[in-house]
Amino acid sequence: MTHPLRGRDFRLLFAARVLSLTGDAAVPAALALAVLRATGSTSALALVLGCAMVPRLLLLPLGGVLADRLNARGVALTTDLAGAAAQLFAALELLSGEPRLWHLAAAQVIGGAASAFQTPTVSPLIAGTVEPSGLQKANSLMGVANGATRLAGPALAGTFVLTIGPGWTFLLDSASFAASAAILALARVRHVPIPRRSLRADLAEGWSEVRSRDWYWTSLIAHGVWNGTSAVLLTLGPALAVDRLGGEGVWIATVQVGAAGLVAGALLAARVRPRRPVLVANVGLAALALPLALFAVAAPAPLLVAAYGLALTGLGVLNPTWETVVQMTIPPQALARVTSYDWLLSLAAAPLGYALAPWAASVWGPSVPLWTAAVLVGAACLGTAAVPGVRRLTMPEAAPDAALASPQPQAR
Repeated sequence: MTHPLRGRDFRLLFAARVLSLTGDAAVPAALALAVLRATGSTSALALVLGCAMVPRLLLLPLGGVLADRLNARGVALTTDLAGAAAQLFAALELLSGEPRLWHLAAAQVIGGAASAFQTPTVSPLIAGTVEPSGLQKANSLMGVANGATRLAGPALAGTFVLTIGPGWTFLLDSASFAASAAILALARVRHVPIPRRSLRADLAEGWSEVRSRDWYWTSLIAHGVWNGTSAVLLTLGPALAVDRLGGEGVWIATVQVGAAGLVAGALLAARVRPRRPVLVANVGLAALALPLALFAVAAPAPLLVAAYGLALTGLGVLNPTWETVVQMTIPPQALARVTSYDWLLSLAAAPLGYALAPWAASVWGPSVPLWTAAVLVGAACLGTAAVPGVRRLTMPEAAPDAALASPQPQAR
């Protein structure tokens, strides 16, 4: 099997993703500090964050249709340019010294819309630049890049914010988007065109691909529960760490060890190929119940940190394993639409956790929502083992690489 990085087109895609992921990982911390410096209001911060999330959620299915209708490379390149423009506008606003809230909010609206069209292109881009036998390694490499940028991004943002100001972080993100677009322009990506139909028909076909596979839609429910319960931990965990567990350093260590676990899981996924990949990966996700329960009882800090690292290792294994199974099972002409529904459920579940966790904690105390989240995520992820499709699904055999010479896919 040829290593994916030996292929010119995947190398270009990988470089482009690393650049854009690095910039994106640095922005959330810089955005929070920039808005709080400018307004001193957490409500203003919530407004700006919502301006990015709402268009992303609303436009994700449309992004999936567009990526399937057109070449995913062209869509990704265009959204990179739109993201670069939005972040450049935000950077100039911050560097001016008198940022206006509605200008920052408008930049986040554009960035969120661009993300909605860009996110569904990632899986088709990987499938269109890698031979089938190399998909698992390619997805693992992307998982490692995602985890590594989560480690480096906040540190980079902190350095910029504390030395030269948050505006330079946005300038970095804008430059990373522009560089990503320039690199993607050089790549060739296979594309299977779909017949021209109505938007409604395209959306319905994508949903039909999801609904017809019990292993897929039941796993999506479990993954959505994981994201919602993870949001509970990310909302309540920092305050508990500061008030009961030893201070801010405990939470920083928890997040950093979690990011390291994400990298370790992706590396493990490149080497381990379980016979029943979705079953094994979903069971691994249930490990999130452990840090939720330990935070609920205010366990010693080393146990909390290690448990969160283990939980994120499970996520690191799931991501590339899941992507590989989906890429090898879903018809390529529907891959972006199916992926968009996956992201839609995952992204919609997280804000629900963010909203409910503080309310539940104020009524019953933090232990109740944390214990509830632990039970929910354990039941949802382990419960997928009862689904016949999850138990029976084995890793699809890779088609011979020579099949890629078929005249149907088109490279542009």
